Amino acid sequence: MSPPVAVVTGANRGIGLGAARRLARQGMCVVLTARDRARGEAACASLAAEGLDVRFHGLDVRSRGDADALGEWLAAELGRLDVLVNNAGVLLDPRGSRALDVAPELVRDTMETNVLGVLGTTQALAPLLRQGGRGRVVNVSSELGQLADMGIGSPAYRMSKAALNALTRILAQELAASGVKVNAMSPGWVRTGLGGANAPRSVDEAADTIAWLATLPDDGPSGGFFKDRRPIPW
Repeated sequence: MSPPVAVVTGANRGIGLGAARRLARQGMCVVLTARDRARGEAACASLAAEGLDVRFHGLDVRSRGDADALGEWLAAELGRLDVLVNNAGVLLDPRGSRALDVAPELVRDTMETNVLGVLGTTQALAPLLRQGGRGRVVNVSSELGQLADMGIGSPAYRMSKAALNALTRILAQELAASGVKVNAMSPGWVRTGLGGANAPRSVDEAADTIAWLATLPDDGPSGGFFKDRRPIPW
């Protein structure tokens, strides 16, 4: 049988690249996607040099046309999709930004990637996920989107991740009958280009929970929010 196929969005660096490496090491054929083709192909080549089964496909999650093209390519070239990791995201808020001052255009741009990008990509790939009857969707969210502990700062990012969490719950219900599980996770503060060099957590620590949710058994959770494999409040 052909190996399980996983798509990881925004995977040319950071958490996405770590997730792609982890899933490939677990025996999956990983389709590494990125908006920047040169960087995406370079990241793919670095994983292939480790002996991992990784393919590159361009994807700007803001483009439904790109998402549809990815779905068509997957169906034609690999014939299946078992895992979708919606990792691509942006943090555009200036340091110290507040909701009363943030530009609506910045909020709109953030939502375009962090929420609508996830929605469009999942819509485009849902038929393939349903096809196998055991699909897994992992949405990379953030504790900054928790309503249980919502605070000030980074308002556009916070709102986008709260909306992503709501979308996770909705998709989990809509896809339940087809055996597809949808969960969100928080990677925490990770040493990446976004998190900075002083962050306390490694990429591999974040990738662990992504890989766990991507390989849940049939009796595993759906519609949950997790960090370090444990449920956390919404």
